[in-house]
Amino acid sequence: MRKNVVRMVGALAAVTMFASVGCGRSTTSDDSAAAGGERAGTVGIAMPTKSSERWVADGNNMAEQFQSLGYDTDLQYGDDVVQNQVSQIENMITKGVKVLVVAPIDGSSLTDILQRAADADIPVVSYDRLIRGSENVDYYATFDNFKVGVQQATYIVDKLGVEQNAGPYNIELFAGSPDDNNATFFFDGAMSVLQPYIDSGKLIVRSGQTSFDQVATLRWDGGLAQSRMDNLLSRAYTSGRVDAVLSPYDGMSLGIISALKSAGYGTPANPLPIVTGQDSELASVKSIIAGEQTQTVFKDTRELAKSAVQMADSLLTGGEPEVNDTTTYDNGVKVVPAYLLEPVSVDKSNYQQVLIDSGYYTSAQLA
Repeated sequence: MRKNVVRMVGALAAVTMFASVGCGRSTTSDDSAAAGGERAGTVGIAMPTKSSERWVADGNNMAEQFQSLGYDTDLQYGDDVVQNQVSQIENMITKGVKVLVVAPIDGSSLTDILQRAADADIPVVSYDRLIRGSENVDYYATFDNFKVGVQQATYIVDKLGVEQNAGPYNIELFAGSPDDNNATFFFDGAMSVLQPYIDSGKLIVRSGQTSFDQVATLRWDGGLAQSRMDNLLSRAYTSGRVDAVLSPYDGMSLGIISALKSAGYGTPANPLPIVTGQDSELASVKSIIAGEQTQTVFKDTRELAKSAVQMADSLLTGGEPEVNDTTTYDNGVKVVPAYLLEPVSVDKSNYQQVLIDSGYYTSAQLA
């Protein structure tokens, strides 16, 4: 791995000051870096979009943690436009950032720009989404993405009582964006649980759409998910009802629920099906409390940020980044050493313990 050595700065008594972090702006903490006496330089943080609250939280959590160590941060959001992100990373390289932390919009679109980073001896940490097709990725911080899918599917099977009841039950499948490596892990994890029941006839996919290519949703777009659910209901459910929907992400789940409600679901006579999700976004947690969305998977972005910061800081200070997986994440060119965090399944029964008691949300936010 490429390693940069950050020069040590003598300890000074000074007041630490941090500038606010925002889209397209750098934070400045030159004085605080000197005061910290240990680290200096700028960390480039490239996030995919501000349209999802989890990416805003990820970016802010990392910026705050890097700043607490004495680094400056340049936090940018690409607005789900690949060229925006490429240009932002190019600008960071030109400015001379010491390390890049990147959650890619399209995991296969950064090969050329990361070669420029390598030429400038700038190490790269892939954040949550794996950067594909490049040897210039040093480490990967993420959650156990296969397990996320397993948790979603297991929740469906358990809530339907597939093992105990004769069934069959009708289910429809959704997957994430085809340009996001995580989407296939989520889907494969879910199908490892669901496929045996589909094969046995206990679960029926009336639409017949069961392959990843058929059910993928570009950019995880909730509007596209809503439109597809509308079409599925009108084509495959003129009679009978859908009992469960595998949705990999909260933003898609809300779109799916909107389509279901428009088709007459959500009444005492025709209750909503089981609808899964991911990221525990505020709107979806409120939906769960209200009895609409059924489940989400919580991924604590505070802990993910901590892992990425530890990796980047170790790269810059000559330490050894912590990893717990050196075999799973092959990006097509190399196996990227990774640190995987544990996801947690959340529903109405445990959201208080998992989300409020941990300080992730306050009771007022969910009121």
